[in-house]
Amino acid sequence: MADVYRIFGAEMSPYSVKVRSYFRYKAIPHQWILRNAESQAVYEKHAKLPIIPLVITPEGTGIQDSTPIIDHMEKLFPEPSVHPEGVAGFVSALIEEFGDEWGNKWMFHFRWARDVDQISSAGRLARMRAPRASEAEFGALASQVRARMAERVWFVGSNAQTAPQIEVGFKDMLALLDAHLAGRPYLFGARPAYGDFGLWGQFYELWKDPTTGALIEGNAQHVLDWLQRMLWPRAEGPFEAWTALAPTLMPILKTQVGGKFIPWTLANEKALAEGTEEFSTKLGEEVWTQKPQKYHARSLGMLRTKYAAASDKAALDPVLESMGCLQALRA
Repeated sequence: MADVYRIFGAEMSPYSVKVRSYFRYKAIPHQWILRNAESQAVYEKHAKLPIIPLVITPEGTGIQDSTPIIDHMEKLFPEPSVHPEGVAGFVSALIEEFGDEWGNKWMFHFRWARDVDQISSAGRLARMRAPRASEAEFGALASQVRARMAERVWFVGSNAQTAPQIEVGFKDMLALLDAHLAGRPYLFGARPAYGDFGLWGQFYELWKDPTTGALIEGNAQHVLDWLQRMLWPRAEGPFEAWTALAPTLMPILKTQVGGKFIPWTLANEKALAEGTEEFSTKLGEEVWTQKPQKYHARSLGMLRTKYAAASDKAALDPVLESMGCLQALRA
């Protein structure tokens, strides 16, 4: 066990399963440990923040936050690389960020918006946290979890105004993603890329919940195949060239990333800089209003750093301009 990494996470955490999928793809020796009361002492010894996943290296160092974890591990285990070359390489990083930050809105909203999903999710979380609880203890804990989490949808921007936008946006994305995956096993070709892991973590959780699971299984067979494939991903061939990817990937990038995510992230950044408690911005024909998300300003900075390091901007910049992302990344 000396060379084994330990991943503290949870099946219901999109960021935890994202990291687990990456470790499986890289064939990195690891132990998956459920974070609950039984593992809490070890977790607290190594965690600096109360979040999952936490990866503990064989040397005993704790690493947190799914994106920095993967970036760190990619330096140690560079093959097979999860980064396509050229334009596709940065687009993959952009989709990874989009999945983490905008995809989480779909996941969290749907998980706690309806009775059927609340009951399912609260029950699974209660069993995870207290696997040996009696039925009475389980019922009380599930009710407590449901009440607390259903009130927290504001955290991702879900409210009476934005809820219809979130739900329509997810259904639009599901159709676009299914069309893109109709001709390939992974987002960027015949092997998983950085962007696959970020987007897949959110979609995996959506698949496991009642309402969105039915939408996926009933309407998006190619997405369903990808979801299952990404549980144990493998290299089945090369990445595709950008010219082959663009016809079905650009509709996602223009409408979802450039049309919704980028305007939102800039408005969120501005609100944080100005110290406002709530902001509104126009996303297409709709107005989006929510409280600022503090963490996202940091992850946006990380994405801008990756853009600054991109080598072939002569080819990349026109693509980013056409999807409405270039100026936000240059800021």
